[in-house]
Amino acid sequence: MKKLIMLLAVAFGTVSCNSQKKEFSSEALNGKLTNLDGKEVTFQSVIDANKGKTVVVEIWASWCGDCVKAMPKMKELQASNPNVAYVFISMDKTADKWKTGIEKHDLKGQHFWVNDESGMKGSFGKSIDLDWIPRYIVINKKGKVVLYRAIETDFDKINIEITK
Repeated sequence: MKKLIMLLAVAFGTVSCNSQKKEFSSEALNGKLTNLDGKEVTFQSVIDANKGKTVVVEIWASWCGDCVKAMPKMKELQASNPNVAYVFISMDKTADKWKTGIEKHDLKGQHFWVNDESGMKGSFGKSIDLDWIPRYIVINKKGKVVLYRAIETDFDKINIEITK
């Protein structure tokens, strides 16, 4: 009986940890981001601007070692999939650090910054269940979230989703 209970607990934990959301909350969609021109936009407007395209969203920060280590993989993904829209959302503490990071790492794509003193634990981070960066989200051409939570070790999953 103990073995059965343990097996059920492990199975439940595995299923719940692997569950992927299929849509964003209204809080996430209304989340405020700053574009490179210093204008405030909503996450919804970023998604709307890419309607009809497959979109890879990367949440990152210039101070994040794992983010920097994953950049060559992201660049490979971009080179192999040039028709995909790449949206980078920075959790940097300041706009200067964010913009310096874009330039330093030669990141190609659409860039936004979460201007929130609480960073990852702020309202936007909470609204997308942000617990680790880099974090990747894939949205298909129909606007559906097909991969809600991927990390730097999940590039194979990301590639599968964007080539479907």
